[in-house]
Parts: sequence; structure tokens; C-alpha cells
Amino acid sequence: MATTVDKIKDIETEMARTQKNKATSFHLGQLKAKLAKLKRELLTPTSGGGGGAGAGFDVARTGVASVGFIGFPSVGKSTLMSKLTGQHSEAAAYEFTTLTSVPGQVVYNGAPLQMIDLPGIIEGAKDGRGRGRQVIAVAKTCHLIFIVLDVNKPLTDKRVIENELEGFGIRINKSPPNITFKKKDKGGLNISSTVPLTHIDTDEIRAVMGEYKISSADIAIRCDATIDDLIDILEAKSRVYIPVIYVLNKIDSISIEELDLLYRIPNAVPISSEHGWNLDELMEAMQVLPLDFVLVLVFSPAALWEKLNLVRVYTKPHGKLPDYSAPVVLRATRCTVEDFCNAIHKTIVDQFRNAIVYGKSVKHQPQRVGLSHELCDEDIVTIIKR
Repeated sequence: MATTVDKIKDIETEMARTQKNKATSFHLGQLKAKLAKLKRELLTPTSGGGGGAGAGFDVARTGVASVGFIGFPSVGKSTLMSKLTGQHSEAAAYEFTTLTSVPGQVVYNGAPLQMIDLPGIIEGAKDGRGRGRQVIAVAKTCHLIFIVLDVNKPLTDKRVIENELEGFGIRINKSPPNITFKKKDKGGLNISSTVPLTHIDTDEIRAVMGEYKISSADIAIRCDATIDDLIDILEAKSRVYIPVIYVLNKIDSISIEELDLLYRIPNAVPISSEHGWNLDELMEAMQVLPLDFVLVLVFSPAALWEKLNLVRVYTKPHGKLPDYSAPVVLRATRCTVEDFCNAIHKTIVDQFRNAIVYGKSVKHQPQRVGLSHELCDEDIVTIIKR
């Protein structure tokens, strides 16, 4: 009897040999939908724990956000972890040194950020090879992922790891596609779009919906979507959208000319974890390397801060100076005074009258605002109770 992995390989083979044109669009749409459903089945945790994180992989979460280190064995993840956090993560020159998830912590701008060194993965992890599925299951819960690569083969390894993460439902440096879907009891499929569609047609859409046994629904497309985007909406529960920074390690082993090429990779960060280049003084924007070569190194906690959308808000008790030692750190794209109150204590909202705010979010210094006021990084807030 064919296994789920066998079925996936059969469909991928059939898709590869099917030429895409108007006559085959319906068939390809069906195949892609079947493939997505099989992958979900493969990755869904079972009672035996085959799809979950498993012993040694689950990590008790601390801090306001978590950063997972993903990479092949022996790329320097453990050394980087030790240098950043001071947390010992077994490092050696042979493969699979780290066998469990190793947590550590970095405090930046008053915010505790959890770092998780994960065991090395191998190609085919998403299909069940090694412990890759358990490793990626942990990464799937992180707020940011460091893909740690060896600079001697960054593009090859980058593509493989991206393929593994994508196959696990992780969408890298992307936002959910602007597609709305509402299932109905009757009326058939009503498909509308506000932009020209160049990568998808109605035959593909109908094929996918038929495979999901959906005969009536309103589908509104507001982006130049692909059939994969539509499937991601239908499989929304198994999809996560996570920012990624590519950490290009071992720059001490390449030439300056080669190093210059690495900066063409988007979101790329060249470092040397072994030598501590750009790690001892993370706040520095420049660092002098050998051969009197001055290189702008962008790897710093500020990169994490920007990717994680963290906002610091300082408290100011009435009649006293602001407390800059312990900011309230909020993680969201839109942080309101109500979010700030709930972060301190949920009962504050019930007693709230208004707030006095100093900072970038207000025109006047200070200014009285309500619960819906949106705060900016480093605002100062005094809560006035009833």
C-alpha cells in the first residue's frame, strides 16, 4: 500500500511532466490541491507524536519573542548561540553535535528575546527524513528565524532549506495573500478580482475548489495571485508567515571579493561566529576586518528589533520621573494604549479614565489620549484611573 510520501512523490512527478497551458490548467489545479492536502496529512501530529516536536524539542517559552536557529549540521549555529547569549550549546567540527533544542536569551532595548538553537536538519526533512520535521515544528512557532548558512555554499543550501520550510507550511518573508474566501450554502462559485490575474485562471480555481469539495463560495482576489496563494488561503490553519534573516557564517574563509557578492542576497548578514566578528560590539555599524578592509556589517540586535516589530513603552507614575529601566515591550504592528494597559494588568482597562502620553505618537507634549490611541517606540505613558 502506497504511503503518503509515495503519493506525494507520484503527484510531484506527474506535475513535473505536465506542460502548463490552457488545456492542462484544470488538471494541474487538481494536482496542486491534492498535493497540499497530502502534505497537510503528512505533517499533522499523530497520537504517536510523529508530527509534533517530541521529547527534547519542545521549549518553555520566555521573553517577548523567540528566534529559532535553522541550518544544516556544522554551519556554526551553536557557536553563534554561545557568542550571542552566553548559553553553552555543544559545538564541534562534526555533524549533528546538537541533538535537542537549546534555549538562551538576549536582552536588547530592555526586551528579553529568546534564542533557540535547533539541531541541524537534512534535505528531505519535510518528508520525514531524520528529525527534521520535529526541528521545523519548533521553528514554526518562532517569531523570527535565523537561517544560518556556510558562506562557501550559501545559495545552494539557502534554496534547500527554503524548500524544506515552505514544504512545512512556513512562508518566508511574505505576507498572507490578499484573497478573501467565504463559503456559502448555495449559489455556486462567485470569483471576482480587482487586479489583472496573470498567474491563475478560473479553470484552476474551480479545479482547486472542487478538490476541496467546495461548490459555493465568494472568492475576492485583490493581488496578482497564483494557485498556490489560493491553496494557502484554504489551508490557512497550517500556514505561518515568519520573517527570516540569512546569517552567512564563516566569512573568515573567503576573499573580500566573494564577501562583496554576498550583499546581493536580500536580508543577508555576513558574520564569523568563530572569530566573533561583529558579535562583540553588536551596536557598532562598522567594523575593521583584516587587510585594513572596512566593512559595513548589518548584523545587530537592531535587525532583530525591526523584524520582530517590537515597541518599547516607558511608564511614568503620576508626579514622578519616567522609569527607563524596565520598559513595557509590546510585539505587534499596531500597539494601542489598551494593549499597554493589558500588558501591565488586565484590570487597569476597567479603571481607565485616560492616558497622558509623551513621544512620537502625539502632536503635543504631553497629550491626553484614549484606549484606542496607537503608541510608538519609546513613548512615555501615565495612566489616569477613575
